[in-house]
Amino acid sequence: MTTTHPADVLVSPAWVADRLDRFREPTPDYRLVEVDVNTDFYRERHAPGAVGFDWQADLQSDTWRDIPTPAEFERLMGDNGIANDTTVVVYGDNANWFATHLYWQFSIYGHDDVRVMDGGREYWLEHGFPTTDEVPTFPATEYHVETTDESIRAFRRDVHEALDAETTLIDVRMPEEYRGELIAPPGMDETAQRAGHIPGAINVLWADNVGSDGRFKPLAVLADLYESHGVTPDDAVIAYCRIGERSSITWFVLHELLGYDRVQNYDGSWTEWGNLVRAPVAVGDEE
Repeated sequence: MTTTHPADVLVSPAWVADRLDRFREPTPDYRLVEVDVNTDFYRERHAPGAVGFDWQADLQSDTWRDIPTPAEFERLMGDNGIANDTTVVVYGDNANWFATHLYWQFSIYGHDDVRVMDGGREYWLEHGFPTTDEVPTFPATEYHVETTDESIRAFRRDVHEALDAETTLIDVRMPEEYRGELIAPPGMDETAQRAGHIPGAINVLWADNVGSDGRFKPLAVLADLYESHGVTPDDAVIAYCRIGERSSITWFVLHELLGYDRVQNYDGSWTEWGNLVRAPVAVGDEE
């Protein structure tokens, strides 16, 4: 294992700051994308040249409960001046919850060069990097989803099968959610009928992947974190949370930073599982 984060998937804020001129050019070579669940954040200030995506409006399908369809994804990218060969850097609020979820969608739809800006929106603002309230516009491009790879995505049938297999289930939610004391974090509207966790799942909090500044911990520390919970590079892993955004950080760490081959993000997560008829649920600290 290398000792530094792979630059083809994770870049520093300084790396982005050094290339702001490229991100502001009308040509589709580079594009910077901020993803928030609260769009007021983007409107108030953002990195110069960054386009803003609303996680709820832009990164969910208009037609059914799912990620954007290939056609919807193509339209969103093309309307924002992103082409198939664009170097895309994503960042966002909540220590990149929603940015890693977009990265995961890009991976499903076969975009070759997409990276996450370490630390996300909060780090950029708190460390004095340039900001603006100017909303850029870029010439529309043609974007084509040429391949779809859902091997990195888990559906409820995969989770059911994992109950009787050696797959490692990682619940990345707060311990109170895992134990069944909370169905969802306070203030969250979308929830489930039942509280608890999927039987056999271990609880590794998503926030354990990042430091107090929101940047990802060193690779050796991350490897030790998962190995201390019995998760090894040879394991098949399914990560989940409430709606799949927090677990996308864990997927990103395991699959993209640590290089675990068989890692899936279950974006149905607890909102789906906790509403299913006859789906088994465990409560307390028992795995």
